[in-house]
Amino acid sequence: MVKVVCTSPTHLPATLEQGERAFSLFRPARRTDVGTIARGWRGSLKRKGFAPSAAAWDFVQFCLSVCAADLACLRNTSADGWTRAIDLTIGLHEPLLWAPWKAHAEAMLKVLTGDYWTLNFVEGGAAPPNGRPQPVDRDCVSLLSGGLDSLIGGIDLVTQGRRPLFVSQLAHEDSDRQRRYAAVLGGGGTHLQWSHGISFRGAREPSTRGRSLAFYGFAVLAASRISGSPVQLFVPENGFICVNPPLVPGRVASLSTRTTHPLFIGMLQELLYGLGLAIKIELPYRFKTKGEMLRECADQNLLSALAADSTSCGRFRTYNRTHCGRCVPCMIRKGAFLAWGVGRDTTNYVHRTLVDSNKSSGPDDPMAASLAVLSVREGGLDRFLGATLAFAAPHERASYRQVLGSGIAELEALLQADGLL
Repeated sequence: MVKVVCTSPTHLPATLEQGERAFSLFRPARRTDVGTIARGWRGSLKRKGFAPSAAAWDFVQFCLSVCAADLACLRNTSADGWTRAIDLTIGLHEPLLWAPWKAHAEAMLKVLTGDYWTLNFVEGGAAPPNGRPQPVDRDCVSLLSGGLDSLIGGIDLVTQGRRPLFVSQLAHEDSDRQRRYAAVLGGGGTHLQWSHGISFRGAREPSTRGRSLAFYGFAVLAASRISGSPVQLFVPENGFICVNPPLVPGRVASLSTRTTHPLFIGMLQELLYGLGLAIKIELPYRFKTKGEMLRECADQNLLSALAADSTSCGRFRTYNRTHCGRCVPCMIRKGAFLAWGVGRDTTNYVHRTLVDSNKSSGPDDPMAASLAVLSVREGGLDRFLGATLAFAAPHERASYRQVLGSGIAELEALLQADGLL
C-alpha cells in the first residue's frame, strides 16, 4: 500500500515514511520531498470574488488530492501491474462532515480508478477563499473540454435559451479551442479555465483514471457563483462512451475509462447531496450515440462550421496534436461523422483510413472493434454485453441497450467503409 498525504504546509508530517508521498495544498512547502497542488490558486480565487461554502471547497480539496495521488502512485509497481492500494490522507476545512461518507467515497473511487482506496479525512485543509461574492448571470454549469460532445452540449443549451457557465480543465492542446467555443456560444466573458497544477519530483502515472475528478471539482466551485437551487451541472457525453463497453473480454472495469459512467456519476451525485451541495448532475446524451448527437444538434450550421475542429483522439498529444485516426475515440468519431453525412468529416487524421495504419506496436483498436462487431453478429448483442448493463435501473436498461447497439452499428459501418469487414 502506498501512503499519500495532501494538506496545508503547516500540517505536513516533519518526515515521510519510506515510499510515502506528500503534497502541499495551494502553497509550497519549500521541501524537496513534498509536491504542490494548485499553487497560488486559492489567492487568485479570492481576488476574483469566489466565496464557496466550506462543503464545496472541501469537495475541491478532495478532488485535487485524489488527482495528486493518482498521478504519484505508479501502476507498474503494483502486484498485477495495474491495481494499486492507496492510503490517502486529505486535510479538509470541515473533516467531520465527510466522516459518514468515507466508505461511499472509497467505493466511488474504486469504480473510477479500479484501485483500493483507504481515505482519511483530517483537519489541515485550507479555509475557503473569502472573496467578495459576485454572482454571474448564468443559469447552469456545462463542461467544455474542446471535444465534439461538449461542443454539441453547449450549442444545444444556448439554442434552448439557457445561459451556461462554461468550465474547462486547461489542456495545452485544447485551451485556445475551449476559449473560441465559449466565445462563439456567448459565454466568453464568464468562461472559467483552471488547472490542477499538480507538481512533484519523480515519475508520473500516465493512465490518469482520476483526472476527471478535478473537472468535477472545478464545476462544483463554478456552481457556487450561480444563484438558485439546485444548480444543474451538464456533462455532455454520448451514451456509448459513458458506458464504454469492453470491445474485447480483456478490456474490463477500469482498463476502460469510467469518467462519465452512469454508475460513477450516480455515486458522485449521492456524495454531493450527502455533503449538502445542491448540484444536480445531468447526463443529457446518455441514451444517444455520437452520430445521433451530430444529427440532432439544434444548430446544424454552427455545428458544421466547428465540428471538424473539435478533438476526440485518445492519443492527441502523442501525435503532435493531430488525431491518430485509429484509437477507439477516433473510430467512434469517424463512425459518427459517417452517420451524420458523407463528406462532412474534414478532420486531419494521421491515418485517414483504418487500413493504412501499418500497425506495429501498442493496442490494436481497429482489431478490437472488428472483433466486437463480429461477436455481435455471431452471438447477438446481449451475449456481447454480458453483465455490462447490470448497473442500470430496470426502467433504463432497454435505453442503454439500444444506445450500445446503435454505437456498435456506427462502428460497423465505419469498418465496412474502410474495408476491414
